[in-house]
Amino acid sequence: MVRTLHQGLRAGAVLIALVALLFGIAPAHAAPARAPDVILTGTLTGAAHETYTELPFKLPAGVERVTVEFAYTGREQRSVIDLGLRDPERFRGWSGGNKSSFTLAESDATPSYLAGPLKPGVWKLVLGAPNIRKDSRPAYTAKIWFDRKGAPFAGFGDQPLATGERWWRGDLHMHTGHSDGSCLSRKGAKVPCPTYKTLEAASARGLDFVSVTDHNATSQFGALRELAPYFDDLLIIPGREITTFHGHANLFGPTAFVDFQLGSAHAPRLADILKEVEASGGMIAINHPGLPSGEFCMGCGWTAPDTDYAGIAAIEAINGGQVEGPLSGIGFWEARLNEGLRITAIGGSDNHDATLDPAKAPAIGMPTTVVRAGELSQAAILKAIGQGHVFLDVAGTRDRILEVRASADGTTAQMGDELPAAAGTKVRVEVRVVGVAGGSISLAGDGAKLATLADPKLTAADQTLVFEFAADGARRWLRVDVRSLQGKLVLLGNPIYLRP
Repeated sequence: MVRTLHQGLRAGAVLIALVALLFGIAPAHAAPARAPDVILTGTLTGAAHETYTELPFKLPAGVERVTVEFAYTGREQRSVIDLGLRDPERFRGWSGGNKSSFTLAESDATPSYLAGPLKPGVWKLVLGAPNIRKDSRPAYTAKIWFDRKGAPFAGFGDQPLATGERWWRGDLHMHTGHSDGSCLSRKGAKVPCPTYKTLEAASARGLDFVSVTDHNATSQFGALRELAPYFDDLLIIPGREITTFHGHANLFGPTAFVDFQLGSAHAPRLADILKEVEASGGMIAINHPGLPSGEFCMGCGWTAPDTDYAGIAAIEAINGGQVEGPLSGIGFWEARLNEGLRITAIGGSDNHDATLDPAKAPAIGMPTTVVRAGELSQAAILKAIGQGHVFLDVAGTRDRILEVRASADGTTAQMGDELPAAAGTKVRVEVRVVGVAGGSISLAGDGAKLATLADPKLTAADQTLVFEFAADGARRWLRVDVRSLQGKLVLLGNPIYLRP
């Protein structure tokens, strides 16, 4: 019986190998573009049939991620080589023949492998041979990469999900059962909401990218890595909400732990957290700064002393349904702009229940952060956010667009850019709005006093308005927003910065 079972498993492994060979099954994780740190090569013979071979390699100190890519020959002779991994203390995973590459770190790992500390020492790649014919000599090559602290992390995807300059729509603030996200179970009980439900709702919303930002957690990264291949039309950007007693901030990009205990020995000052964020290659955004802090919402408003805003890339101007008014973050953001800072306004639903009515905030995608980038990849989206090439769609529609371009003396700038404009220079601004017929555009910022809108009304579904003004030679910021017929904010723009 044991022999028959083994033969069945062996036949299954051969079938998997043949299917992969014939149909080109993609690897589970793409290898980094740079040269590998370790290359292991060799040949197995018929003597290795139904045995295990261990290939030792040395993992140096300071490594935060290990990536392995494995290939072998001999498939036409029915050779099958399975794959696993041991660290100096324990077995870290077995993918058999179902993956040709994998990655693992302390925070996350490719399914089949265990996340956890990467202890320096001798590790072993384990090769299992369910089938090698007596006269076969399959050759193998294992390429291994070490990512050290601060190395850029490309995210959970192998390649850009789509290419081409366009507006990409996403939600940058959501919670799951890995912190305080909850929803009703199949029996109707309130339970920690599975990560799958959040991605499912984001996909149904038509979003292009998301960041799941559970409070001070990194455990969600394992779930997200597992789900990313299934949601292969949705860019998943690693995130977590650094939740302190003096404010909350989202960290986008890295998966390595960053200490959140502001005021403790671990992170005495905000500067210590920001230094750790910079070392991790991350981007940080202040969340819902207009909310009060206290028993109603512990630490929700931003009160962190001695904040160095040079280390802050973005501010959550709109959080869920808090669009305008005393609880909105717009006023806090505008105060930073008036101080001469260039910080991008973003938004987030702050959703805690993925099954909420999608037509009511804080449903996933309300508001939507809309980003202009050349491709749908983590690097491109975060870079564009840092540049301010962003507007916010309050209702989270699939089609509303706000494009603002200003030109002066042959130079053109879009939202987030600087535009050189000496005193007396004529500045021409073109505003394109899609999907808000019946509404109107409005101007904000200290540059708004320089311009007069002859007719701000929007009468068509896709309309371009143009206005001109003379620069006064001062450093100014000018923002274009779109309002509904009732005067409510529907699209929030980012400024163009006038510089003498």
